[in-house]
Amino acid sequence: MKMDVEDLKKEINKSTDGYRLKIKVCANSKKNSFEFLNDDLSEIFIKIKINKPAVDGKANKAIIEYLSEIFNVPKSNISFLNGEKSSQKCLLIRPKGNIIN
Repeated sequence: MKMDVEDLKKEINKSTDGYRLKIKVCANSKKNSFEFLNDDLSEIFIKIKINKPAVDGKANKAIIEYLSEIFNVPKSNISFLNGEKSSQKCLLIRPKGNIIN
């Protein structure tokens, strides 16, 4: 399913401390990218492809760098809530000011 950054921003869930984003990660890809997957009719998963291996935290670091660029927030505003050692992860994105640019 081809979608753009604005579609990605719509898929994040707002919480009191920022925005929660659930993803599935595919490490060691040719380039960084994302896509939407429909695993069933009720839920959309965001798959993020990262060009780093899932070794020594390299893929996790690359995920934070990639999302930092997409959402135009400092890398320090993005953290893992769970799944650091799994392909399925949940991240917290704290916006600059009140909105994600």
